[in-house]
Amino acid sequence: MILALLAAGCATNPPRNTSNLCSIFLEKDDWYGDANSSSRRWGVPVCLIMAIINQESSFVDDAKPARVRFLGIPLWRPSSAYGYGQAKDETWDWYKSKTGNTGADRDEFADAADFVAWYIHQTSIATGIAPTDSYNQYLAYHEGQGGFRRGSWRAKPWLQGTARKVASVAWRYQKQLDACRPQLVRAE
Repeated sequence: MILALLAAGCATNPPRNTSNLCSIFLEKDDWYGDANSSSRRWGVPVCLIMAIINQESSFVDDAKPARVRFLGIPLWRPSSAYGYGQAKDETWDWYKSKTGNTGADRDEFADAADFVAWYIHQTSIATGIAPTDSYNQYLAYHEGQGGFRRGSWRAKPWLQGTARKVASVAWRYQKQLDACRPQLVRAE
């Protein structure tokens, strides 16, 4: 019980207002610098990095998929997805191997933002999807690059709706960031 309370005390609370990127960055001191650094490193828009993290985890650092239930009894999780970006074990290992960031943690914002940006960059190389194409980048993020190429998303109208939502959030985040970037740069 005491260990559970201590572990809960170490968790990072999500931002209070996740609908406004400026509010997020003003509340979470290091996040703008982290996301901006990853954006520059991989050539990916900050707004898309943040929109994907918002969709995947609602900015909850230790987010995991809900457990499968049988007769109300929680059983296993449907995947190994974990952290801000909901990266699966094998994809996270691929990222660490290719970037040399062997100490990266999925529940550390800077590492997760870099992972999301790196994955978008890899998707652009593998599929030709522009890093600014939020809709298709999210489809590929969710389905994997192979799944995207095979068109697995075409049979999932709910996923297409989610991708439209991510694209809309990315667009809104970009407009907000355009308005507050000078303030964020001064605070950096």
